[in-house]
Amino acid sequence: MASARPVKVIAITGGKGGVGKTNVSVNLAAALTQLGNEVMLLDADLGLANVDVVLGLSPKMNLSHVIDGEATLDDVLLDAPGGFTIVPASSGTRRMAELSSVEHAGLIRSFSELQRSVDVLLVDTAAGISDGVVSFAMACRELIIVACDEPSSITDAYALIKVLNRDHGVERFRMVANRVRSRREGQLLHQKLSLATDRFLDLTLDFIGAIPEDDRLRRAVQKQRPVMEAYPNSPSSKAFAELARRVNKWPAPNDAAGNLEFFVERLIQYSAGYGGVV
Repeated sequence: MASARPVKVIAITGGKGGVGKTNVSVNLAAALTQLGNEVMLLDADLGLANVDVVLGLSPKMNLSHVIDGEATLDDVLLDAPGGFTIVPASSGTRRMAELSSVEHAGLIRSFSELQRSVDVLLVDTAAGISDGVVSFAMACRELIIVACDEPSSITDAYALIKVLNRDHGVERFRMVANRVRSRREGQLLHQKLSLATDRFLDLTLDFIGAIPEDDRLRRAVQKQRPVMEAYPNSPSSKAFAELARRVNKWPAPNDAAGNLEFFVERLIQYSAGYGGVV
């Protein structure tokens, strides 16, 4: 089975809405693809799915059709501009916690029987710190926090980190500073957040990149294309390329717990524990 190979499963989250999390997800997917990875992006914002909108795509089926047994995972995948694939979000009308044993087994089987090979699965979570966001974050091996230099963004990012650390034992986080004027400004933003986490929490918060404020990124959004593809020489494209090179160096899991069906099992387990809509 193609999905039996180890997969890097990475959640991209941020607490507050409007920090550019989906743009980071889409462009990191494009940048990792350019490095030779087979990348899948799962839209986990089940209430306000927007990965397909950002890329100008119109899915006919989504994850809910897989859960209902009406389609396989291969059936619902969309090819995105930039060379990666997307799993469109379901409507959010079902709870993973309420899956029957048949639906549970069917969903895991659908991931295990995926015909396309996958090296990296990026999970673009919803905003906030709801149970659904926590479920997706806990099911992933790595967590990237996206933050802007705004008080509400810093406060909400800290709140999410606090929940995941104190309530669920997550000890390592990575941070991307978005819409900053320079890498130095991004590092200062990281320092602001680290002051709080170092004082009150027991964890590691790594700074892994800064995405600059860039008019060409806004134009790429208007064109519904990744900036990596629309404006490859722009400052934001270069920043995403650097971010992807860092992520690409993270080791892939070296055991069976690194495959896609294990991610789905963990997601169902955590969703059942929290009762989150997934």
